[in-house]
Amino acid sequence: MDKQTQDLIQSIYGAQPEELVSGIEQLLGGRDLGSPSGQDLWTEKDVVLITYADQVRSPKLSPLQAQREFLLDHRLDELLSCVHLLPFCPYTSDDGFSVVDYLAVDQASGSWSDIEDLGQSFDLMFDLVLNHASQKSEWFQEFLAGNPAYSDFFITMDPKTDLSEVVRPRSLPLLTEFSSDTGRKHIWTTFSADQVDLNYANPRVMLRMLEILVEYARRGARVIRLDAIAFLWKEVGTSCLHLPQTHAAVKLMRRLLDLVVPGTLLLTETNVPHAENLSYFGNGSDEAHMVYQFSLPPLIMDAVHSHDTSILKRWLSELQPPSNKTTFFNFTASHDGIGVRPLEGIIPEHRIQELVDVVKQRGGMVNTRRVADGVDRPYELNLTYLSAVTGGDSEEDWKRVKRFLATQALMLSMQGVPAVYFHSLVGSPNDYEGVRVSGQNRRINRHKYNRGELDVALADANGTQRRVFDGYRRLLEIRTRQPAFHPSASQEVIDLPTNGMIGLRRTAENGETLLALINLTDRATVIESDLIGRGTYYDEISEERIYKQQPIEMSPYQVRWLTAE
Repeated sequence: MDKQTQDLIQSIYGAQPEELVSGIEQLLGGRDLGSPSGQDLWTEKDVVLITYADQVRSPKLSPLQAQREFLLDHRLDELLSCVHLLPFCPYTSDDGFSVVDYLAVDQASGSWSDIEDLGQSFDLMFDLVLNHASQKSEWFQEFLAGNPAYSDFFITMDPKTDLSEVVRPRSLPLLTEFSSDTGRKHIWTTFSADQVDLNYANPRVMLRMLEILVEYARRGARVIRLDAIAFLWKEVGTSCLHLPQTHAAVKLMRRLLDLVVPGTLLLTETNVPHAENLSYFGNGSDEAHMVYQFSLPPLIMDAVHSHDTSILKRWLSELQPPSNKTTFFNFTASHDGIGVRPLEGIIPEHRIQELVDVVKQRGGMVNTRRVADGVDRPYELNLTYLSAVTGGDSEEDWKRVKRFLATQALMLSMQGVPAVYFHSLVGSPNDYEGVRVSGQNRRINRHKYNRGELDVALADANGTQRRVFDGYRRLLEIRTRQPAFHPSASQEVIDLPTNGMIGLRRTAENGETLLALINLTDRATVIESDLIGRGTYYDEISEERIYKQQPIEMSPYQVRWLTAE
């Protein structure tokens, strides 16, 4: 084992635990020497689809097979490079994020063979739910039964312990009481009573997760998402968030993948304030390859509803990945709601409350978290992004579609790898019935489709879902042809008026430039040519030329992608 790996183990445990060291040496002994090590990390053709393994269901097919068939039927393999399968293992709650067996595929979704087949057409991204496991998992059941092989796999805590400093993502108890063969135990459960936190202070837990990490890469995961990574290490008397041991653990995972399955990318999921989120880049070469742009979804939402793009513009102007080996994972929607913690320190509190009010007006829900003083504060806004950024169901359909697609075009224009949630791609409405049946606010944006239902929704050429689907596919078709949209192409914010306008100048390594102009309002406006630089441009979207010194007209919610001629 090399010194860098030894030093990382030492920084976590203050020692070299024998079982962990031996296990890592075995993993290193099985390194995939045939894997490419010098390939590009990403290109302008990289677009990720975020979806559930059972997102589409069809008679006589497993859901994984049905979804693959849907994607190929619509030739989405030409527009999407990677499919992010949200947790596909057997689970007991939270739509997959309470894992029973990390190395099995839930039979209700399909099989490893189905995932391998999907991987023939797309790169794959897997979730490693590493902060917690299901209370029904073998690990936890053996822990409760007193099996010494699983002792200290989970965190037992005296309920009288002062845990007031711990940062909470939920308005739920931090400790849950369980019966065991040795009596009642209070166990650490950050997210829910069914999601029991693993104890990484036990080196055997670390080794098991490292083994799973490597196995996911070997089973075809080009990208591995580290779910809820910020909460990994617990230390009483601290916030238990972003502790040094957590960062060292990410570095250890990165190091191991670089050595054993080179080319595998790590993505950290940290729904926290922006500066904290960026800390997972490390020094630009030793932690995550990508971090989620958690501030982006609520910032666009704020700009759309306030008609004030000044805050969004300032935030965009400060973005800069620390190296060409890192980039942002840009998204506006996912299986979770729209987090508001990433707005802390960026926009005033009253603007956050205004977003909460908008959500309630649109029929959405608000999940809260409990802070140290016992008060519940907004944590997550639950509704589809289509509903979040549009004017409600009474708004004219063309406006809803154009406004939504303008927000998506902004995300697609930004430096980084774009990720598109399945329900954004097909323009899904809020799923109120899913919320009613499950009692979970997050189900509003997690509807599972039967293939026939989905086909009907997309068959109506004048319907919202079909118009969103067609518009989104056209944006993707154009985007993937532009070298200036390479994740590493430079980004400059154009100094446009802040009353709903956003402009970005992207420049590829070969010098090719693209100007992205987005009108986030229902007002037509004109941009003087002096503001973007005089020259002749071609709008890749409208397919028209704009000549030297000609003012650039922007209709409501219009997007222009201008290339120089």
